[in-house]
Amino acid sequence: MPGNYPTWMRLRIYIGESDRYHGKPLYLYILHRLKSMGIKGATVFRGIAGYGSHSLIHTADILRLSEDLPVVIEVVDEEEAIRRVLEEVEKLVEEGLITLEPVKIVYYGHQRGKK
Repeated sequence: MPGNYPTWMRLRIYIGESDRYHGKPLYLYILHRLKSMGIKGATVFRGIAGYGSHSLIHTADILRLSEDLPVVIEVVDEEEAIRRVLEEVEKLVEEGLITLEPVKIVYYGHQRGKK
């Protein structure tokens, strides 16, 4: 890989769409909490199908619109920032999966190439 790219961390949080925190969607609560804690960015992905520790397959099948679809919150930031929020995220996720891995940052910013 050309260049000397910095290494940050990627935090992934796998939960269900129906998971709640004080009556609100857990994924939205986590997203707002990450922002308030100064995390550079996060994205929520809604899966079309998946299964987890209960081995129950959830799908977006038209006949099952009320199913609990998988949601992944992906967060990328410097290691210190990720480690700072990790403890809180661990407390919030009662069912799901949390992963952490190093990533090389090729570009981070906005309006690239505009003058």
